[in-house]
Amino acid sequence: TSPGDVRASARKFTAGHARRGCQNWQNHSLHQTTMQKELPTYHKVYNLWYGADLSNTHGRRVQRALMLLSATMVLVGLAWGAFFYHLDNWPVVALDLLLVVGGLATASFIWQQKPELATATPFVTLFIVIGAIAWAFDSATPQAPRTTQLYLMPLSVAAMLAFRTSRPWLRFGAPGICLLALGILSLGYGSPFPQYALPESIKATGAIVQTVTALSLFFIILHVMQHDAIVRSALEIELLQALECSEFRLFYQPQLDSLGHVIGAEALLRWQHPERGLIAPGEFLETAEQSGLILPIGKWVARQACEQLRSWSQVADFKQLRVAINISQVQIRQNDFVPQIQSLIEEYQIPANQLELEITESMLVDDMQEVVKKMNALHQCGVTFSLDDFGTGYSSLNHLKSLPLQQLKIDQSFVRDVVSNSSDASIIRTVIALGHNLDMTVIAEGVETREQHQFLIDSGCELFQGYLFSKALPIEEFNAYVRSKLDVGAGEGNRTLV
Repeated sequence: TSPGDVRASARKFTAGHARRGCQNWQNHSLHQTTMQKELPTYHKVYNLWYGADLSNTHGRRVQRALMLLSATMVLVGLAWGAFFYHLDNWPVVALDLLLVVGGLATASFIWQQKPELATATPFVTLFIVIGAIAWAFDSATPQAPRTTQLYLMPLSVAAMLAFRTSRPWLRFGAPGICLLALGILSLGYGSPFPQYALPESIKATGAIVQTVTALSLFFIILHVMQHDAIVRSALEIELLQALECSEFRLFYQPQLDSLGHVIGAEALLRWQHPERGLIAPGEFLETAEQSGLILPIGKWVARQACEQLRSWSQVADFKQLRVAINISQVQIRQNDFVPQIQSLIEEYQIPANQLELEITESMLVDDMQEVVKKMNALHQCGVTFSLDDFGTGYSSLNHLKSLPLQQLKIDQSFVRDVVSNSSDASIIRTVIALGHNLDMTVIAEGVETREQHQFLIDSGCELFQGYLFSKALPIEEFNAYVRSKLDVGAGEGNRTLV
């Protein structure tokens, strides 16, 4: 997609609409200054529901659905369990208790912020409960058909929605298993445990209730998917407008060494929306990647970073600063990715080693050989690479050995509880030792307290980034921050001489 194509598409979508006016932008801080474990219970539930720390709108929607689902599983399990308890149907009571346990486990995983387990647990639980009841207790008879298996239909669509960002075997496997079980159970007849089969009086009424309920759930989930598609389509149009109207901005979060000197910054993308103010990338990058708009956006980010490096090179106190930019998997897969970066370096006449490209561990899962080939080509030109969020993905020691990496970035999830959690402390020490043994520098992100900073220094970490030092700043404020650090350093030097 060329810039011309983007401009043409934007004109097509915005034809007939009034140009959006300018207004003052509001900078909404993404930082939460209070740790979750220090909050009262009601505040934790509030934060989980509104999900300020979630990476995207889809994630927030899924978390809310899981919270409601966990509560529903507990209530339905208790209600039906009590009903079948009075009928002395103990196997069904056991399945209802399994439903309750699954709901409680889902709530627990949400509380512990383990999204993968929180998503998989209700799916597995509901599949087992629905399949077991339909197969063993809801036998088809001439008076009433088997209907419990109809719940597998909305469950399959819900699985497709919940696992849409997961790996292909899970994204397509979970709905496929549900539909396969639906077909098998719909063709089945009779029950292996006739003594526990549901009474005809219950089945006759239940067949109508379950059919209506299952179809209603199916319709509701389809409506959610349709609404999701509409929102995504509208967001794509707005992203095209943002590219056309130059609404994207780069903010710079300082990176400091152990002496407090600013050695560079990570360039972070922000969207200055004329109506919603400053929007964090988690709200739109997922849609940008899936729509292909991440390519022109990524090109813009790389160009802005190179332009800023050239601007700094003309100021004596700034010429040594470097810039780190995040590279998406979609970008690095493009055939012209290497020539793009090389041409920008030549165009702006900047030292290549001051441009740092941050990659994530997930990029190494597919086509690793091609990724390594492109990284080596850019490394030969002087470009440096950093492995972002190290320890949270799929990296192995073999990957680290074969990749032309110059830096490891410790994920903030390990830094957050490093003072109170011995496991996190051990992981960080191991990562730092590993990086040093492989001749890499190690940087820690998400440093928020002096205790964390001191622990990292004592463990041998060289570079730091986080709210303890500064949030991500517009370029004017970042430059002022660097100058303030230089003034402080000069003042300390003068006092030492005196």
